Amino acid sequence: MSPAHATFAHVRTWVFDLDNTLYPASVDLFGQIRPRMRDWLMQRFGIDAAAAAAMRQDYWNRYGTTLAGLVAEHRIDPLEFLAYSHDIDFSGLTPDPALARTIAGLPGRRVVFTNGDSAYAARVLAARGLGDTFDMVYGAEHAGFASKPTPDAFARVFAREGLVPDASAMFEDDARNLVVPHGLGLRTVLVGSEEPAPQIDDHTDDLTGFLAPHTRHEPSA
Repeated sequence: MSPAHATFAHVRTWVFDLDNTLYPASVDLFGQIRPRMRDWLMQRFGIDAAAAAAMRQDYWNRYGTTLAGLVAEHRIDPLEFLAYSHDIDFSGLTPDPALARTIAGLPGRRVVFTNGDSAYAARVLAARGLGDTFDMVYGAEHAGFASKPTPDAFARVFAREGLVPDASAMFEDDARNLVVPHGLGLRTVLVGSEEPAPQIDDHTDDLTGFLAPHTRHEPSA
């Protein structure tokens, strides 16, 4: 067993973020989602595009997501906002059989935890050929519409999962979302652009290649 493999030998729950983690950031689904969030804010509050963009960014900065800020400050219907924001074209996503085989080969439970809702997650996973790969998909509704990186979001989802932190690992594209998991004792992996930080145990820009040594058997080509 290699040293790299040994660092994950204890892991029995593999927690994956969705967006820009289980598909390449270059697909840029948020390039479609952000304008729809802006348009919803303009319609709901009667404000112009600049004010809506500023509101969206402010809530993302302070609450983790625009949705969490809207729920906290305006008590909006979160599912209405998410349905509008996520009404996008998924054709830029393509199946990744190698990633599917590799994740399926990981020992223990494999779960998704996203700040989007589970309906949106299901569409993304289906487009990537990952729909049958995970034991559970946790969306915003499972976190009570709290959002990563807030401790409450992790507490709600991890409690539902019965997650044992020191037997778990989390994979994320946003370094701030790894602060709480790292503090709880999860092994943390940043996916995508390298960003050295104390809450990051490992970094990869090739999720399939990174996971392959940790599968029950080497995935076929």
